[in-house]
Amino acid sequence: MAEPIIEVTGLVKHYPLTQGILFKKQVGAVKAVDGLDFTLNKGETLGIVGESGCGKSTVAKMLVNLEQPTAGSIKYKGEDITKLSGKALKAVRRNIQMVFQDPYTSLNPRMTVGDIIGEPYDIHPEVAPKGDRRRRVQDLLDVVGLNPEYINRYPHQFSGGQRQRIGIARGLALRPEVIVADEPVSALDVSVQAQVVNLMDRLQNEFDLSYVFIAHDLSIVRHISDRVGVMYLGRIVEIGRDEEIYDYPTHPYTQALLSAVPVPDPEAREHRERIILAGDVPSPTNIPSGCRFRTRCWKAKERCATEVPVLAIPTGLPDSTGPAAHDSACFFAEERSSAAR
Repeated sequence: MAEPIIEVTGLVKHYPLTQGILFKKQVGAVKAVDGLDFTLNKGETLGIVGESGCGKSTVAKMLVNLEQPTAGSIKYKGEDITKLSGKALKAVRRNIQMVFQDPYTSLNPRMTVGDIIGEPYDIHPEVAPKGDRRRRVQDLLDVVGLNPEYINRYPHQFSGGQRQRIGIARGLALRPEVIVADEPVSALDVSVQAQVVNLMDRLQNEFDLSYVFIAHDLSIVRHISDRVGVMYLGRIVEIGRDEEIYDYPTHPYTQALLSAVPVPDPEAREHRERIILAGDVPSPTNIPSGCRFRTRCWKAKERCATEVPVLAIPTGLPDSTGPAAHDSACFFAEERSSAAR
């Protein structure tokens, strides 16, 4: 079994809501992340999917310590990085890098590509001596499919896909072990998305990387991920291997998401049942009691309003060892019939 490189336990991030000008008083909180547990194994890609506002990007920022959690722990190789500061945190950050969502705003327009990709070497000079940095930056440009001669160009001289390649090159500069990719292709055209995802897939093998790949496009996540976690209102509601989640979903929310994925085959599309969820996503400032999905769920019963379902293998499945037997936070989790998929 693969060795866990990152272990997340009870992760919480609440942003306080205050009233008053001189004397501020907390009147509530935005519960962006509200109790998250998962592991990332070495060499693995963990995909995290969910609707906008479910807390995916907040998780990404906490993994690289851009946000401090309200509670919980993030362990990298057994060490809780939420407790680190100074040199110890700097050393860990070298091994956990991030690729940002927007390739247009994540690059400094006043810096050349060479300066952008080479900036990590200024922070960690032990990685590359000054005389060797230009060659290393050119090598990274070549690795991500860009002409090394572009080293003196500025970000505005590149297309969106090329800019995202520059962001990936910057993330690879320090030879990290983990890359957190926060919706790295959502701002790109469909054809360019495929190029960037295939590039990241190739680089994973070449650089022995582990990925946390965050997106809302289910087809892209399936293409690159080994395991997939589905988030709803700050929590993971279902997690398993990619074929378990996509072919044998048991949580109602996952089933609803997958029913909305476009199908290219007209005949299959005609016979597929579409699940339309009632109502809107509740506000993260006022999360429903019990199961947070119950206000939109067609299976909800009285128990769902008073008890919080545990993320575990559902009981009562016909086959307790089959692909449907993976963790799902629902009292009435069950596999849908093949005709409904």
